[in-house]
Amino acid sequence: MAHIIVVGNEKGGAGKSTVSMHVATTLARLGYKVAGLDLDLRQRSMGRYLENRLAFIAAANLNLPMVALHELPEIDPDTLQPGENIYDLRLSASISELEPEYDFIVIDCPGSHTRLSQVAHSLADTLITPLNDSFVDFDLLAHTDEKGEKIKGPSVYSEMVWNARQLRAQAGLPPIDWVVIRNRVGTQRMVNKEKMERAIHMLSKRIGFRVAPGFSERVIFRELFPRGLTLLDLKDVGVKQLNISNVAARQELRDMMKALNLPDVAINI
Repeated sequence: MAHIIVVGNEKGGAGKSTVSMHVATTLARLGYKVAGLDLDLRQRSMGRYLENRLAFIAAANLNLPMVALHELPEIDPDTLQPGENIYDLRLSASISELEPEYDFIVIDCPGSHTRLSQVAHSLADTLITPLNDSFVDFDLLAHTDEKGEKIKGPSVYSEMVWNARQLRAQAGLPPIDWVVIRNRVGTQRMVNKEKMERAIHMLSKRIGFRVAPGFSERVIFRELFPRGLTLLDLKDVGVKQLNISNVAARQELRDMMKALNLPDVAINI
């Protein structure tokens, strides 16, 4: 039975697709069978990433770890029963097909509230929420006072995760392991950074998620996308000497993967 990893955040630009690709390809590099589902049916960033990767591998005649990209099956609307939602059926049909065949299914959700994203969250064994180090992004998780020091209450995304947790509990499924990843954290010691750190750890205890390190803002991620590559592929494609930024980014990936603490996964990359 596959372990389902959902990467979700209702705000765009948080780095969901970058995280999805690196988590998925790292697991594939470790020898696991990994399937990818891109639920952003319009932008398809993860889907495009994997298509670019497949084209680059073929053109360069390389043997790189691959994630199997799957599309949601089409369902005839005329076959729906009263009260059934076509997106629910498409996603559940896809998961039912993939679960027996793969060790991990990595689902990349859109940066908006959709029915598909809502259902996917209820299927998550591990939920990864990338969060930019900004109170603008933090507001999606919780509302704070004007100083950013006191949490007034959970916000829309946290409430959706709570509902997903309730659905899993009602179905008798194990609880979601929710991990919030801090992305684009500044290297300098700044007041905003320290306030964010305090607020996110305070909220983690209140609504129940773990905090993990993410990626710093780096040009390398934008450069890798057209070829569908990740940080771990650089030496395989002929980059003999990694620069300091690339080495630091690889270490960030290791730290993130270890912090996810996925079941029976030893991070030896």
